Formats: sequence, C-alpha cells, structure tokens
Amino acid sequence: MLPGVENILIVQLGDIGDVVLTTPTIRAVKETYPAARVSIMVRKPFGSLLAADPYLHEVVESVKVRGTVRQAVIEYARFICRLRRAHYDLVIDLRTGDRGTILTFLTGATARVGRSVGGKQFWHGLLLTKAIPCSPPFGGAHVHPGADQSLRIVREIGIDTGDSVPRLHISQQDHERAMELLTEGGLVLDTRWITINPFSRWKYKEWDSKKWGEVVDWLWSIHRISTVFIGSPEEEAAAGEIVRGREEYALNMAGKTTLGELAAIISMSSLHIGVDSAAPHVAAALGTPTVTIHGPSDWRDWRLANDMHSIVCPAMECVPCRRMGCNDSQRSKCLEELSVDTVISQIDKVLISSGCSCAATE
Repeated sequence: MLPGVENILIVQLGDIGDVVLTTPTIRAVKETYPAARVSIMVRKPFGSLLAADPYLHEVVESVKVRGTVRQAVIEYARFICRLRRAHYDLVIDLRTGDRGTILTFLTGATARVGRSVGGKQFWHGLLLTKAIPCSPPFGGAHVHPGADQSLRIVREIGIDTGDSVPRLHISQQDHERAMELLTEGGLVLDTRWITINPFSRWKYKEWDSKKWGEVVDWLWSIHRISTVFIGSPEEEAAAGEIVRGREEYALNMAGKTTLGELAAIISMSSLHIGVDSAAPHVAAALGTPTVTIHGPSDWRDWRLANDMHSIVCPAMECVPCRRMGCNDSQRSKCLEELSVDTVISQIDKVLISSGCSCAATE
C-alpha cells in the first residue's frame, strides 16, 4: 500500500468489455483503501454502466469533442482543470494508449501508475511515477482471465482482491426505464425471454443472420421463449432484418437504450446469446447465463466457462487462430460453417441447467 492515499482515480479508456472487466479492480482498490474516495474515468457514454457501482464515488466520462479546433481546446482545457481540482493522490492507468497516459500525467497526482511500454511509447515512463512491467497471468481455475489483466497492474502496488469475478450493478432508474421500453415494445415481462446480440465491432467474429433467425424460430417453437435483440444504433437495421416476420416472438431493442438500460434488459432475461463482443461480458457480470460463439478469437483469454456460461467453438483444428479471420481476410470460414444444430444444442443444455427450458419444467 502507498501511504497517505485518500483520493484515487482509475483510468480505463478501453471499450465496453474492458470497462466491465475492470469492476474487480475497482473492488480491489476500495478493499485496499476502504476510507479513500475511488473514482473512475471511462469513455463517453460508457459511464452509465458503472453509475450504480457501490464502490465508486464518481464516474468521470472523458470529453469527446466534435467541432472546431478552438472548441476542442476549450473543452479539453476545462476537462483538465476539472481533473486537477479533484486533487487525486493516486491515478492508475489500466491501458497503454497515449491518451490515458497523458491524462494521468495532467491530473497532477503525486502517484501516477501505469503499464510499462517500450518502443515509440518509451516516453510514457517519463509521465508516470511508476511504470509496471508486463507480468504473467495470475493463474488458477477461479481467476477470471479478462479481469486479471487489470489486476496484474494493481497487484504491483499492493492492491488485490480475493474475488476476481466481474460484477455490474443496475440503478433503479435504469431498471424501471428498461421495463417501460420492453412493455412499449409489446413484450410480456412475466414470461420467459432471452436477449440476443449477434453483432461485434469486427465482422469476422459474427455469425450468419439467417442462422440467427433459425435460432429464434427454434426457441419459440420448441421452448416458447421470446427473444429481445440488443445492440447499438448502428446495428438497429441489421437486427430489424432478423426480427422482420417474427414480431410475434421477437423484439428489436437495438439502438433504443442507454448502456445502463441495455444492462438492465440483459439482467432481466433468462439467458443471453451472442458472439465475441461486450454483451456476454455484461451478461456474465449481471449473473445472467450465457452462450457465446467464438471463432478465431480465443475465449480462454477473456472468459470463464462453467455450467452457467457456455462457449460454442467450431470443430476445426485451426480454431482459435487468433487472427482477423482466415489469413487476416476479415472472413472466418470456421464461423461460416458453424451449424445451427451445434449452437442450439449448447443453448438447450444451458436452458435445461438453468431451469428455463420446457424439458426442465415438465
């Protein structure tokens, strides 16, 4: 532990999944410094995911300015002034990007900690008071591999937790608004329903939309379970294509929620099905069972698999290749050939084990 630490800022400027996987680190910081004010800086609009976190004093969203150079300079200057007025004692940057390191330095904190990087980013070490070298995974069957990547940094300054499982908390406001949106969409809330997110930032991680339609039809015809599609505003049209003609038992909520409301919807569902993206991380952190399709990317780097959380991988020797599709072509033959039967078989197992299938209640 560092002496005299009363005001701590964690800097996590990664994507949604990175924010979710940081929650054990937040918890570790608060457990180590229980009397300290612990805040976190995330990219806008990811702050709503952590708004109800009981271990946080404040969630700071980094500025995202669109306009003239003058407007950008003014907004960034205001933001930096806000950071300096907070008088942080300790700032921990969990990423290796330039922006996070620069903002960490500009806080003026006495202790500034981040990961050591070399090459063209050698100057990062000049802006930090302690640069943490890359360390091997902590290991162990009960250590969450994704969360461990952040915990490996803070362990070097005496911060740790015995619980590495990511957890999210839903605010009452987000819960109530999510219920309103689902009801307005025609979903009967006291029935069984699941969430599906077929989308990823990277197309080579996605599965064919026609096959998703077959999964939705099977869920309704065999289990009488409705589906709610979630996603970003950019994914609304694609989700609508899958839902079209299935409105009796499928609802498109993509692009219609904040992140906090989306998390609330996932928390109320009986199961979440998706591909390698942030949504399965959110679901798992909320205690919702998951079935996640992985192709080229290695799930072992990011997820735990158990009775509640199932991973579907194509049965090909090259899986996982850890590349951006076959030979980095942005096209994954392994996912193209992954059958509907293989996926629904895993879904069926999770539904039965979680007590959500018709077979489990007969």
